[in-house]
Amino acid sequence: MTYSMPFSARLAGKVAIVTGAAQGIGARYAKALAAEGAAVVCSDLLDAESVAAGIRAEGGRALAIRTDVTSAESTAAMAAATVDAFGRIDILVNNAGLFANLAMQPFEQIAVAEWDLVMAVNVRGPFLCTQAVFAQMRSQQYGKVINIASGTVFKGAPMLLHYVSSKGAVVAMTRAMARELGDAGIRVNTLAPGLTTSENTLSNPAWQGAVSQNNIASRAIKRELTPEDLCGSLVYLASAESDFVTGQVIVVDGGSVMH
Repeated sequence: MTYSMPFSARLAGKVAIVTGAAQGIGARYAKALAAEGAAVVCSDLLDAESVAAGIRAEGGRALAIRTDVTSAESTAAMAAATVDAFGRIDILVNNAGLFANLAMQPFEQIAVAEWDLVMAVNVRGPFLCTQAVFAQMRSQQYGKVINIASGTVFKGAPMLLHYVSSKGAVVAMTRAMARELGDAGIRVNTLAPGLTTSENTLSNPAWQGAVSQNNIASRAIKRELTPEDLCGSLVYLASAESDFVTGQVIVVDGGSVMH
């Protein structure tokens, strides 16, 4: 798959930030936005330079920035560096989150420190990143914030209470932010994937075998969900095609959740 700009790029002239873009699904999101013409900032606590370099090698514009999404100072620096490099911020994809490395366990066994870490990354992170880009988007009277949640919110999935609770908070935050930011021309929506076959889930035995098969069996379209399956909905939410859509949740899971 290549990521060079197509003739009718839907995001030409736009600037996007993708958090958690150093690997896995976040890297796919960054490449998909670049393929539609956006300049992309690949933001991650890890080194995302290889992803940014791959985009540039295909003729796109990209920058890698190390960011701790739990830090107000770090997220503010991310936004400032984006404006310095590209002059504006049109799209924020709040993808950074903790999931694949979490152990499935009864709620009474979840350590307080682990609960707090999940909440810090999965809830405080999108909050701080959106705060960081808000002034620039408001000055433009235009912006797209795409929060990444999970289909588990609508299932009440057991054995991951901290994760499911954090993603439920993301859905609630999306709705409240959409109300607050609409007058500034900023649309806020949520993309909620099902269990996705990615580098991280493939490396964790907990997400293989019966867990994966039960997820597939629950779907109307009975196959694995790949990162590419998510990119069409992501680009739609990032593009002008969804300019009158805000406060919404799009679940992409092959019909396991219908709401």
